[in-house]
Amino acid sequence: MTLPFATVALDPGPTRTAECLLPAVGSSVRGARALVRRELVRWGTDGLVDDCTVIVSELVTNVIRHAGTAFALRLCSNGIWVYGEIFDTGDGVPCQRDPTPDSTDGRGLLIVGSLSDDWGVVQSLRGGKIVWFILGTGFATRPMAPRPHAAVGC
Repeated sequence: MTLPFATVALDPGPTRTAECLLPAVGSSVRGARALVRRELVRWGTDGLVDDCTVIVSELVTNVIRHAGTAFALRLCSNGIWVYGEIFDTGDGVPCQRDPTPDSTDGRGLLIVGSLSDDWGVVQSLRGGKIVWFILGTGFATRPMAPRPHAAVGC
């Protein structure tokens, strides 16, 4: 999978990739966070662990709550930036809400937008959708996705 509508090229460098297929159950949020922490530390991107963990938690929770389907989490990094995507086969497309101060939900995509350099949603050619994000680039535009070289499972 590649990031759509890319406008800014990143130096892909030696890219590392981790992928995981998870069911639509609450414990998958914990499993996704564990994958983020383990791989980002291993890749030397420790400074992005906290933000990436929150982003992945929000996106995985959305899949579980709204799509209700198994999903694939993929992370890529060259040791400086981290690109992530979550694929699910659900029909709906996430949209950012405008919650009131008293709302108890509806802030997830606002959090994703504030922590990531950029994020978006695209329809998959196989059905479903891909929600992607990127951290650590310093860009506020859509950089090109890395080409992964080696995959690591959960």
